[in-house]
Amino acid sequence: MALRSARRSKRRTDEAGTTGKRPRRSDQVTPTLPADPSLPPTTGWLLRGKDGRLTAYAPTAEGVLRWTERLPGGPDWQGPQFFPVPGLRPYLALAQGADGYVHLTGMCAGELTTTMQYQSGRPMRQWHPMGTPYPTDKERAGRIGLPSALVDPRGALHVFIRNADGGVTHRPQSLNGRWGSWADLKGNDVQGLPSAHLLDTGLTEIVAATPDRVLRWVHDALGAPFERADDIEASVEPGSLSAERTGRERLTHYWREAGTGTVHAWREGMAAPVALGGTGGKGPIALLRTPVDGHDCTIMAQLGPDGRPALAAYPTEDESAGADWTPTGEPCVGAPSLALDATGRVVLAAMAADGTLRVTRQKAESGLAMEAWTTL
Repeated sequence: MALRSARRSKRRTDEAGTTGKRPRRSDQVTPTLPADPSLPPTTGWLLRGKDGRLTAYAPTAEGVLRWTERLPGGPDWQGPQFFPVPGLRPYLALAQGADGYVHLTGMCAGELTTTMQYQSGRPMRQWHPMGTPYPTDKERAGRIGLPSALVDPRGALHVFIRNADGGVTHRPQSLNGRWGSWADLKGNDVQGLPSAHLLDTGLTEIVAATPDRVLRWVHDALGAPFERADDIEASVEPGSLSAERTGRERLTHYWREAGTGTVHAWREGMAAPVALGGTGGKGPIALLRTPVDGHDCTIMAQLGPDGRPALAAYPTEDESAGADWTPTGEPCVGAPSLALDATGRVVLAAMAADGTLRVTRQKAESGLAMEAWTTL
């Protein structure tokens, strides 16, 4: 799969800063990223709303930064807007339902907390604490991991964490919006974040890395308890798990090999994980399945070994074709994110250390050629 990219960057001034109107308080503060580089990065922070506009989210100390396209398909954006959240750790798990609502989950004052944004560019709801699985044991509560999240087909949020015993704990939201009980899914020696994703059937598959294998949980009906499935023998870099829906009732899971950083892919039915290059990169892999020149392809993006975003693509579920990684743009922090815009073009976004958002879009030509980067 041929990839081409432009390294040069152009700057685009946000029109909101040239109107002469006094900006709202949330627009006056632009914290610098990264607020805490020791926290694990995530990839799903670029999301498309029901109106077709893309929104980018970035956690910072004490709040959230947000950029929103002015019109579906761009190229102009508004923001960043800063939404203060006193005590918020600079980490977010983002999940979007079929209704377009975006759920944000983080950690605040030692407890899990969550909020929701209904529409692109609209304010977020008040943050609501979820507590921890250990409400009366502060020592154990202090040993839980950061959350992962997804929204099921009913629109209910599900949150997953590494618990104090090194296993995985799940908390579901009920149909009336209330939170259910914490459910200990067991497991041990879990490192980093659990990874939970929906199949096309609406069911969920959960994986979590340990030093020598990947643990798996599945269920056979929406709302049914999760059960352990067969483990995957692999040495996984903590915090590097991600997944993409690649076929009917199939997820392909991706991670980095511990020590080398090489990207590997695995799905049910494969005898062993397959290497896809990307050696020396860091963090999780951003994933997007979309046609390229009429061929079903899986697009991958990573933080490359030189600190710049790197892009690759290969025919979906044909790992034998291999993947060539192309570095692009300038150095960034965290992990890049991928999305399709309202016109169906691939959009790659990355965060710079100075808190600016950088975006490149697919050109209207063959292959996966990308435009010059725009710095917001």
